[in-house]
Amino acid sequence: MLPNEIKKIFLNSSVATICTALFKKGLKNQFIQRVYPLNSKLPNMVGLAYTVRYIPAREDLNKIDVFKNPRHPQRLAIEECPEGYVLIFDSRKDARAASAGAILITRLMVRGCAGIVTDGGFRDTDEIKKMGIPVYHNRPSSPTNLTLHQAIDINRPIGCGDVAVWPNDLIVGDKEGVVVIPNQIIKEISDEVKSMTIYEDYVIDKVQKGASIKGLYPLTDESEKKAFEKWLRSDK
Repeated sequence: MLPNEIKKIFLNSSVATICTALFKKGLKNQFIQRVYPLNSKLPNMVGLAYTVRYIPAREDLNKIDVFKNPRHPQRLAIEECPEGYVLIFDSRKDARAASAGAILITRLMVRGCAGIVTDGGFRDTDEIKKMGIPVYHNRPSSPTNLTLHQAIDINRPIGCGDVAVWPNDLIVGDKEGVVVIPNQIIKEISDEVKSMTIYEDYVIDKVQKGASIKGLYPLTDESEKKAFEKWLRSDK
């Protein structure tokens, strides 16, 4: 499970700041492309990844009665995604058929999952956006996933919106989108994000009061460095 102190940092951080922190570590492609929040008024989504992978559907193997199988990967993921985790779908960036709908997402919400992400689409979006759970997708879609997508794997490495996602990577979403933090560097990135957020808040306050960004953002001026260090000491 994600420690509460780390979760709190990401609950109060922007995805933009996290992307910059990841870039400092050499990771340039962690922002999931063309995935948007259904309800941008909800707090940040923060949780470890539990994955579902779809492949193109084949008609003889993906008929409507496959849902009767209790071991069907999509249904199994809904019941096994751990509390506090984000269920994330590899839907091949194809929103022509829905990755899930209101009933399955309600089940995830009741089970305490932290959120849901797909690079495809969801059906019943008008209902889903009224729920108190963060949900991210490309665009609405009504046809069942069976028409185009065949669920094949759960909790294995996937691609979502051109980003590689491994189980237990950290998934963070805000009003702009979703970023993936590799599991091995979650603590390292949280420390960097915490420091960056403190400094960015300091800069915003100074700029609002008329300060130039020269030497301040980025912090290259020695006098500005001393002023910030003094501010840090006085703020504690």
